[in-house]
Amino acid sequence: MKRVTTLLAISMSLVTAVAATTSSFVPADDGAGAAIADGKLPAGYRDWRFISAAREEGVLDDIRAVLGNDAAIDAYRKTTLPFPDGTVIARLAWSYDSSAENDSAFGRKQSFVAGHPKNGVQFMVKDTVKYAATGGWLYAQFDDGKPLRDDAQPTSCFQCHRAVIDRDYVFTRYAR
Repeated sequence: MKRVTTLLAISMSLVTAVAATTSSFVPADDGAGAAIADGKLPAGYRDWRFISAAREEGVLDDIRAVLGNDAAIDAYRKTTLPFPDGTVIARLAWSYDSSAENDSAFGRKQSFVAGHPKNGVQFMVKDTVKYAATGGWLYAQFDDGKPLRDDAQPTSCFQCHRAVIDRDYVFTRYAR
């Protein structure tokens, strides 16, 4: 009887271990989406992980870094579409400035760096129920740490993001 109990205990341990290693990672709610919806910058967003960088010319004329919370990073790495609820993507932008100091080191004009912050901090927050009218995403912008309170913004952002509906309305691809 003792041997059967021991075997049963070992079997249950193995089942638990296998289930734990094969289950999908579900990131905990980090509260970022709720903070953004409440008009607050989420704590620690500048420490989120890197998704990609971009250079925008024309009217925007900036260089940007795109960061994501754990849910975003997990979805990007697993190429999960649509993104799961709780995904938050941040876009930070700076002026695109020539660096005389770096150019002098290279002996020619070739170096550009991030200058002053520009065009606010923008976020996309995924919640398919709350933001169903805009593809399941909240679009938010903060200028100087304060939310841009423009009732037209979510709709105007969504109009452009509709061009990438096949990527769940997200322009940025993961830089591997």
